[in-house]
Amino acid sequence: MPLRFTIQELSKYVEEIFPQVKDDFEILEISEFGSRVRLIVNFKHLRPGNTISGPAIFSLVDCTAYMAILAKLGKEALAVTTNCSIDFMRKPSGEADLIANCEILKFGKSLVVADAKVYSEGSEKPVARASVTYSIPPKK
Repeated sequence: MPLRFTIQELSKYVEEIFPQVKDDFEILEISEFGSRVRLIVNFKHLRPGNTISGPAIFSLVDCTAYMAILAKLGKEALAVTTNCSIDFMRKPSGEADLIANCEILKFGKSLVVADAKVYSEGSEKPVARASVTYSIPPKK
């Protein structure tokens, strides 16, 4: 399935449909195999101990998978997360942005299955790994 957006077009579309996250994420890469997205870390993402919170990491994983799906689906904003399982492996420093690399493992008619790894920018060891499943609503 070919891509239906460039990074710039996808960024603009996401800002249109999901404006509350426009200042949190930067789409770095999209391909037919996945996406790469940055969480621009700021105070609201931190928890005590100057680490990035689990909900912020979940949000990055979820949005990264969503970007990969939208890039292939086009203007079909109704895909929804049906499952997400995250392993938190290392404490990410609140001093660096997070980068998520999402790989689409299966892009079916009704389900998309993807894996994501999350890294503190500049680090080679992942801070989290996730498996995400999205449901694509049937075409009317």
